[in-house]
Amino acid sequence: MNFFRKTLDKYKPLFDKGGKYEKLGPAFNGFDTFLFVPNHTTKTGAHVRDGVDLKRVMITVVAALIPAMIFGMWNVGYQYYYQLDPNNMPGMMELLGYGALKFLPMVVVSYVVGLTIEFAFAIYRGHEINEGYLVSGMLIPLIMPIDLPLWMLAVSVAFAVIIGKEAFGGTGMNILNPALVARAFAFFSYAPFMSGDKVWVTNAGVDGVTGETILGSLAAGESAGYSVLDMFMGYIPGSVGETSVLMILIGAALLLFTGVASWRVMLGATIGGAVMGLIFNAIGVNALMDFPWWQHLLVGGFAFGVVFMATDPVSAAQTVKGKWIYGFFIGLLAIMIRVFNGAYPEGMMMAILLMNVFAPTIDHYVIAGNIKRRKKRLEENLKAA
Repeated sequence: MNFFRKTLDKYKPLFDKGGKYEKLGPAFNGFDTFLFVPNHTTKTGAHVRDGVDLKRVMITVVAALIPAMIFGMWNVGYQYYYQLDPNNMPGMMELLGYGALKFLPMVVVSYVVGLTIEFAFAIYRGHEINEGYLVSGMLIPLIMPIDLPLWMLAVSVAFAVIIGKEAFGGTGMNILNPALVARAFAFFSYAPFMSGDKVWVTNAGVDGVTGETILGSLAAGESAGYSVLDMFMGYIPGSVGETSVLMILIGAALLLFTGVASWRVMLGATIGGAVMGLIFNAIGVNALMDFPWWQHLLVGGFAFGVVFMATDPVSAAQTVKGKWIYGFFIGLLAIMIRVFNGAYPEGMMMAILLMNVFAPTIDHYVIAGNIKRRKKRLEENLKAA
């Protein structure tokens, strides 16, 4: 690494102000800070409010995603071979290797397309590269079906970065979570590749391999088909990063321990989902309503969305009370959409995107309410004096 450090330092003057390649300076500096920790700390910004730079925050989130990613790759292999022959399963490393061969190309496409666009915008606008896409670049493939064609993934990434992020000014300015914008674009543009019983388990050209999700089975009026242990551990079909609640909770513990994510948003969303689930359990008209409320929290993208999407520090509410309200309605709406939208028996994506839009409004009224109460107390104190 010392060799790379010396090489970058040698050519850095060419990209500094007044250098031969000054216009490419943002791209060079972005590559530099991507490889090495910057020698300065962030003082202001949308993500950071203390002496920790943005890169450290983003890398912490990526580290929190690693348990879910590794398990998800193993599960890709497990789901495929299990449906071929459950009595003749390969070893753990072979299952992981198969999943890695399917998943890692998606990661490469996500980062290459996304970072290329970010570098291009940085050069065009003449500002430094932001590290925000370090997280989005990993989240996007983790929430996509494993067999989504790579060109569709590339188009979805491009749309998310250009329309969902750069159109608003880049990192820290977007009002919607970029990763969810990518998934929403893919869902509405390439629906056959994003829903149904054949997209959640890779078939690798083998006929007869299907993998209906638990929510899909319930929406069709069938039983869940998996035990609670399967749901919690993640031995179920689904997006790579969304199946294992255990691995997601490990990531959540890291985010909470480092103070990167808000526990208020996580707990608020969990309470909201539980409340809506209890209401539906009381009504009990169909299989999705009868599904135990606490099991709703274990399946689909609920846990992953609560931990890694709803807590996005840019698109989430910023006030303390606002975080509770924001999280609560995400959980409430996610379960509501699951039950009422038979064509889309999920709900986390729509719930978070909807609340992203309302987050500034929530903060506005929370702040306005605080001002009103303080003004009233001041008037009362003045009268008492």
